[in-house]
Amino acid sequence: MATPARRQADALAELFRILGEPTRLRILMELEEGERNVSELCKILRTPQPTVSHHLGILRMGGLVVNRRDGKEIYYSVANLARDRSGRALAGLLRRSACLRLGSFVLGVARE
Repeated sequence: MATPARRQADALAELFRILGEPTRLRILMELEEGERNVSELCKILRTPQPTVSHHLGILRMGGLVVNRRDGKEIYYSVANLARDRSGRALAGLLRRSACLRLGSFVLGVARE
């Protein structure tokens, strides 16, 4: 029988396995900024639809993204990660990363 610490370590290892792929991280970073459908993600990431769909499936199975249907479109967003400590840490990391990207963009524009 696994101890609580072992279960938490296993859950974190699975989270890091999922996040260990750059395309999945890029998808999460985009979704942190707002809900997107697959076509929008493909355009933003410049990645083929089958690749984006594959990674969205892994993120969904890992509980990191959720989806909703609106007519023929399926929209994805970051799951409510506040349910556990590792999720809160991930959510904070994504927010900081988004702020850093925005800050770099603003500084880059100001220098031009």
